Amino acid sequence: MSALRVPRQHSSAMTFEQMLEKVRYEGAYPTRERAEEVTRLILSGLGRQLTGEERVELAARLPREAAAVLTAEIPTMEPLTGWGFVKELAGRAGATPATTRWDTGAVLATVAHLAGPELLTRILRQLPNGYALLFGRAELIQAA
Repeated sequence: MSALRVPRQHSSAMTFEQMLEKVRYEGAYPTRERAEEVTRLILSGLGRQLTGEERVELAARLPREAAAVLTAEIPTMEPLTGWGFVKELAGRAGATPATTRWDTGAVLATVAHLAGPELLTRILRQLPNGYALLFGRAELIQAA
């Protein structure tokens, strides 16, 4: 899907190196390489879940390298719940669900910071149940 354009990043966005340092700090990873490995895994998984304007807007707020990972994935026709997302990533990484849940929280906390509260709310409305906690937010409840 290389024909997909990655929108220009906002001037206030952090660099990919700064993003990796934030993920490294959030996840208490010993090396930048480990932070990059989990960042790429989680962003590619998120790219399979997000569609539409939220996907485009999020890509525009991420550093260019991170946006390329996110948008390289083709969205799935059957989105996963938050727990399904973690289990799927654990299978791809050959890791335990607990470790992958930790990795997901470290990366998505950074993504939430870059997205901002308004876009994050729209992203969470698009995704199935269970993602809010992964982004460090309380679960949204749909009003009847």
